[in-house]
Amino acid sequence: MDVILVHDAAIDEYMSQLLLQTMPDIRLLGVVIVNADCIDSAAMQTAWQVQSYIGNTELPMGLSRARGWNAFPWEYRGDCVRMGQIRALTACAPNRAWPPFPDGDALLHELLEKCDPGVTLLVTCPFTPLAMLLEKEPRLAHKIGQIIWMGGAIYVSGNLDPKTVPTPPWNGCAEWNVFWDPAAVDAIFRLTKIPIVQFPLDMTNQAAVAPSFMSQLKAQMEAGSRWSTLAYQSYALVSGETFYDMWDVVTTCWLASPQFFAPPRTLSLAVDAELDGSQGCIHPVTEGGREVTVVLNFAPDGGQQAFYDFVAAQFKR
Repeated sequence: MDVILVHDAAIDEYMSQLLLQTMPDIRLLGVVIVNADCIDSAAMQTAWQVQSYIGNTELPMGLSRARGWNAFPWEYRGDCVRMGQIRALTACAPNRAWPPFPDGDALLHELLEKCDPGVTLLVTCPFTPLAMLLEKEPRLAHKIGQIIWMGGAIYVSGNLDPKTVPTPPWNGCAEWNVFWDPAAVDAIFRLTKIPIVQFPLDMTNQAAVAPSFMSQLKAQMEAGSRWSTLAYQSYALVSGETFYDMWDVVTTCWLASPQFFAPPRTLSLAVDAELDGSQGCIHPVTEGGREVTVVLNFAPDGGQQAFYDFVAAQFKR
């Protein structure tokens, strides 16, 4: 499977970037980073450090010029800075001056132009770069076989923290990857027919950075696993935060192991893209919605534990 990863450089997204490179049936064509839940220069630098650490600096990576409606809080965006300072990365890949960074929007365009039809877009951030590209080049939509997207909240509350978002525009139903740019989600929903597999908060709330998972990574680190060392030191920065989940890694696992999850539901969805009191909220609708395949739960027969065991095993190298 050919995959293009679009992410916004949260710690869990770097772990998704790593995880993709452990999957034997996945060919990661490139990475586009969005200046959303991160700080642009630090995000790109840390991405380069990660690739240097695992010995693959040839992976194409670029920084998108996408901009959103509602900025992520600075408290969240600094995680990419902190991750770049962990011992594993500073020992292996000290900071280097890299700007000007490769153009992520041009990279996404180039990758879709060159790839065979059927490529998978793994999007663990807002849809903005894709919406921008398809507005200019709608013909490229036929190259995309599916979009796997972490975003939204369907039957559970959103994840906007009223301590970091003023009221208004705070609301209780929006999830950040939608709230950053609701219009981009609306454009993808209304203007494309690309199959979408969505991992909303309903699913990702079940994938905490569990203490047992951290213990497994620590044991593998102490046994000499370099990848587990990177994963453990990275997740240790956020594992004490009760709201922090493995949103993006659990979404990434769908590509290799859909059996970890209960059968998805097909829902007709619409997003509130207006600048009103429910902007960024996604709702099931009876008319006028976009048909989306939505993953809501782990498989009841041990899917959650299988997920944690799989990720730990992949990082045992």
